[in-house]
Amino acid sequence: MADTYVYLIHENDWDSDAYLGGAPAADAGPAGKDPSAPASDMDASFPEHKAFQQAVADLGARVVGGAALQNSRHGGTVAPGAGDRTVEDAVYTDGPFTDTSEVITGFYLVETDDEDTARRIAALVPTGRHIEWRKVFPTGM
Repeated sequence: MADTYVYLIHENDWDSDAYLGGAPAADAGPAGKDPSAPASDMDASFPEHKAFQQAVADLGARVVGGAALQNSRHGGTVAPGAGDRTVEDAVYTDGPFTDTSEVITGFYLVETDDEDTARRIAALVPTGRHIEWRKVFPTGM
């Protein structure tokens, strides 16, 4: 039975809005991509990710999910409140975050039959910084 691994892409934040038809940005996209590329041609904008998906298949594994995450300004962090006041006493912080120079910009979910292949795949994920990979706990979902 195959195990599923998640690969978290850590790198400098990027201007995701530029890919959604916004004005061209000064910063590059994930793994140094040109943010002025048209949103309608994502394969052309991110050729290293298409090549990664082929490399995974060549190793006998299977990409079963994944996504790019929008710029951190479109999210934040929360420290939930205690007890029955989880939402009422929650403390929210908007991004981007001054305590770090990198964020998770996307992820892949990959099924593979062995841990050695999972480790090799981690080294192949396109990034401008580093990859964190973990075996997914089987919850039956």
